Amino acid sequence: MNAISAEGELRILQGNQACALGAVAAGCRFYAGYPITPSSEIAEQMARELPKVGGVFIQMEDEIASMGAVLGASMGGVKAMTATSGPGFSLKQENLGYAALAEVPCVVANVMRGGPSTGMPTRPSQGDVMQARWGTHGDHPIVVVAPASVTEVYFETVRAFNLAERLRVPVVVVFDEVIGHLLETVRLPAPGTLELVDRPWAEGSPANFRPYAETPDLVPPMARPGDGYRAHTTGLTHADTGFPTQDPAVVERMLQRLLGKLDHHRALIERAEQVATDDAEILVVAYGITARAARRAVALARARGVKAGLFRPITLWPFPETAFRAAAAHASGLLVAEMNAGQLVLEIERLVGGAKPVSRLGRIDGEPIVPAQLLAMIERMASGGETAAAGRQA
Repeated sequence: MNAISAEGELRILQGNQACALGAVAAGCRFYAGYPITPSSEIAEQMARELPKVGGVFIQMEDEIASMGAVLGASMGGVKAMTATSGPGFSLKQENLGYAALAEVPCVVANVMRGGPSTGMPTRPSQGDVMQARWGTHGDHPIVVVAPASVTEVYFETVRAFNLAERLRVPVVVVFDEVIGHLLETVRLPAPGTLELVDRPWAEGSPANFRPYAETPDLVPPMARPGDGYRAHTTGLTHADTGFPTQDPAVVERMLQRLLGKLDHHRALIERAEQVATDDAEILVVAYGITARAARRAVALARARGVKAGLFRPITLWPFPETAFRAAAAHASGLLVAEMNAGQLVLEIERLVGGAKPVSRLGRIDGEPIVPAQLLAMIERMASGGETAAAGRQA
């Protein structure tokens, strides 16, 4: 094998294309979706790639049906995904709740655009951060990852499938329109080198099988269709048999397991990047394309003698709390930069608990935050000229 083959293939890809290729590499063999800017290239790429590997692509009549088809395929034993943006993501929320309660593994890519409503279909935003976590009704488990480069889109999509399968949970991959349409060089891994995960399948006597039994890792094995295990799937609260119940004790136990499995596996789920945080006095918290501007701003601030650092959550939900607290330990002030009216900043304020000032730099005009804006804010904070209530919009 030559060196180029051993190291993988170099490709120039859009973020959206990388998402599709990562999904196929992760074992995705079913895609159902509906075209919507700025995510449509994911569907286009999947339509080309899936037939090559014996997979199925289907364009559904709308986003609601798309999410339903994905759940049906996954319950049939196939790794499945969909992709959307803005209004389409809103339409998927009810079935995302079904996936969370019935523990149906699936992946949803949401390429964020300006909103609300139809908003700005061709302009970037980071306005779906809280919707990704709390968009469906009721207390529910969900994992959300936020890549910040085309390469990371590829590998975080692979990881999204691994997490969905390992934990039997819906996983959302969120990135903004800039990342979705950005062209970068990506080294795709050589075939067979990716670590892939399949969901836990039922084993042993079918007579003793309980489809939602409590296991030590809180993730019950799933019945593979045709293997003889009886399973009942419903969106109602259910006992470990899968059949509906409203018994308070049973419902409490079921929901505690459902929510607890993410806490139990935080070490597997959480991922973050830290830049110059060891001695940072001003800590910037940013994700997606905004984090790339923040990285440059931190470097410029350091060159001017300001001890700035960057904390970038790659996993947005569950938020990497332990890593964040360590990064923020020595900071005198925090700056949260995001392309919305203030969403992740609420989580940072909760974690800080008033012990340190938290400032915000937001932008909601359809343009990305640039390094100069962040640098100016960092310098004002370092000089004591910025308060926690300032920086409402660039």
